[in-house]
Amino acid sequence: MELRIFTEPQQGADYTALLRVARTAEELGFGGFFRSDHYLHMGSVDGLPGPTDAWITLAGLARETSRIRLGTLVTAATFRLPGPLAIQVAQVDQMSGGRVELGLGTGWFAEEHEAYGIPFPDNKFDRFEEQLAVITGLWETALGETFDFTGKYYELRRSPALPKPVQQPVPVIVGGQGPKRTPRLAAQYANEFNIPFLSADDSAAQFERVRAAVAAQGRAADSMVYSNALVACVGTNEAEIARRAAVIGREVDELRTNGLTGSPAEVVDKIGRYREIGTERIYLQILDLTDLEHLALIANEVATQL
Repeated sequence: MELRIFTEPQQGADYTALLRVARTAEELGFGGFFRSDHYLHMGSVDGLPGPTDAWITLAGLARETSRIRLGTLVTAATFRLPGPLAIQVAQVDQMSGGRVELGLGTGWFAEEHEAYGIPFPDNKFDRFEEQLAVITGLWETALGETFDFTGKYYELRRSPALPKPVQQPVPVIVGGQGPKRTPRLAAQYANEFNIPFLSADDSAAQFERVRAAVAAQGRAADSMVYSNALVACVGTNEAEIARRAAVIGREVDELRTNGLTGSPAEVVDKIGRYREIGTERIYLQILDLTDLEHLALIANEVATQL
């Protein structure tokens, strides 16, 4: 079981804070540093000092880290055109020496689109499917050849399909709870399928749908990685757990039900339930980015027992 750190910078974090967490995560041996891709805070926080752009952040981290994997959970397809996004991700992959992964989703948060003048179109899932086809198609096009695509929403003609990423392919992460199209698109385009914030039982049913879609696509069963994203709130005692929950504005009982919360032993046990359904990787949603001792506790008392 691999553990990765997953952050929500729109809630209030600048690049310096993100760099500090990414470097700490790398030093502690976590497998990846991932961030959301949002431009507006959620809930009662003020979001100060304001949003940071996901791919600008990752470009900086690419040059200031050396081992840890870097990526998004997830970039919204509504935010960027697929051609320029393919260039951005390929360039950051080059800058990192081949450590980037692209999580891509449909986009859902209407208010952030309104706040920053980003169109929030109908038929987001259809656009998302075309974006997956364009981005992966550009990367897969052989050097010296061109890429053409004609869809309902995007059209590319004689694209040189450059630059190429270091990785062939750059891992693509698709996720969600949709019972039909989501598994099909994951099987067609993704290297990893992620389920955010669901129980092991609910995740198991969706994983089975994806496994069936992978088989229908003619892919090897082990060609897909299955992962979950879960909020983390770990403490050595009840007082420490309660303090960490209070800082992020959550109740301990709710976190114990819906996340990875409790003592290291409790969290290891719950991770074991996810392993039983086939989860291979967990993204630990860390909401207090000032609490580096939290990361150290998880690395030293949880990760070492997996």
